[in-house]
Amino acid sequence: MAGLAQQPVRPLPKVGGCPIGYYSSGGYCVPSSGGNTRGAIEKVVGGCPLGFYASGNYCVSSPSNDNEAIEKTGKSCPLGWYSSSSYCVKSR
Repeated sequence: MAGLAQQPVRPLPKVGGCPIGYYSSGGYCVPSSGGNTRGAIEKVVGGCPLGFYASGNYCVSSPSNDNEAIEKTGKSCPLGWYSSSSYCVKSR
């Protein structure tokens, strides 16, 4: 479905162990090639945003989650995004 936001599956800076579905390569956590890997973001103070679960030092997108999240900078989120914990989540 075009137009729906979803957390991108891409390499992440390595912070401790890698989240579920990723493997360590240099200073990064790289998505496994199995095809079931979910998008992830680094976990910040305050826990994970709505639709994500904690995996080590990361927040991994739940299988039913179609939203994208970014770390919140300052006190508000950009237009079209809503605040969830220390993150901004893209509205569908």
